[in-house]
Amino acid sequence: MNNEPIPSFSNLLENPKDFDIKIKVGEKPDIKEFKKEGKVLADVLCNNSTLTSLNLQDNNFGSDGGKELANALCKNSSLKYLNLRHNNLGSEGGKVLAFALCKNTTLTSLNIQNNNLGSEVGKELAHALCKNSMLKDLNLSNNLESKEGKALANALCKNTSLTSLNLEDNYLGSEGGKELANALCKNSTLKDLNLSNNNLESEGGKALAVALYKNSTLTSLNLNCNWIGLEGGKALADVLCRNSTLTSLELQDNNLLSEGGKALADALCKNSTLTYLNLYNNYLEAECGKALADALCKNSTLISLNLRYNYIGTEGGKALANALYKNSTLTYLNLQYNHLDYEIIKALDIRSRIHL
Repeated sequence: MNNEPIPSFSNLLENPKDFDIKIKVGEKPDIKEFKKEGKVLADVLCNNSTLTSLNLQDNNFGSDGGKELANALCKNSSLKYLNLRHNNLGSEGGKVLAFALCKNTTLTSLNIQNNNLGSEVGKELAHALCKNSMLKDLNLSNNLESKEGKALANALCKNTSLTSLNLEDNYLGSEGGKELANALCKNSTLKDLNLSNNNLESEGGKALAVALYKNSTLTSLNLNCNWIGLEGGKALADVLCRNSTLTSLELQDNNLLSEGGKALADALCKNSTLTYLNLYNNYLEAECGKALADALCKNSTLISLNLRYNYIGTEGGKALANALYKNSTLTYLNLQYNHLDYEIIKALDIRSRIHL
């Protein structure tokens, strides 16, 4: 790292003409230099009144640099977007950042993915969400532990500003899933929730399905890689027959099996809001493929359907392809790795809508 970035960075931030800029500092981690840069950045942010967007992803600021930046957020009144992804903030940096969120009144989007925050910071952040009324978008993926589900759920019951929450890769477990499901019954602002890879299993999946009967604001739900199984799949299928707000549902790698897939196919005959459905790698097989084909002949809202890696076979694939002659809204159908006779599919004149 050369000696120039710090002063040039300071000048750039202090320039009143730069209202919305993204800055990435450094390429290779050097702990001393990054700590020094963290302080310089913090000093500048305390005085800057024009910068609205700052990207500091992958800079290894550590807890000391994180503390400096967090303290600056208590004073800064212009920054709206801050990306601190993968900066090794740790527990100490995370706690100060949570404290800053209680005082800051302008930040609307914060990405602190992959910072080794730990369980205590999860509680502190949950407390901050109860007080903060400006933050709309929060990415906490790959930071917490299983017991933080309850604290975050309590925060969602009180918070009235958050519209997007990413909790991917936090292994909250079925109990954490149940707590969050209960919160969704009360929360009326969250629109996008990512719970991918959280070990929710069948019980967590069923609890979230119950929540979708009551929640009327959530439009996007990501449950990829949670092993919710047949029972969880059926519960979600039942609620899709009644829910009228969800537009995107991700269920990749959930072991739904053919029966779970058929239940979802039946739901698609009745649902009129879902536009995106991901069923990648769920062992759906040929009979489910045919059931989904029948559903596509009736459904008029789905735009994208991902059926990759589902052992659908040539007969199931042909049925799905033929369904596209009747369905005029689905523009993307992924049938990759399904043991199809690809030459038959390629010969069809609806081939442009199928991804093989």
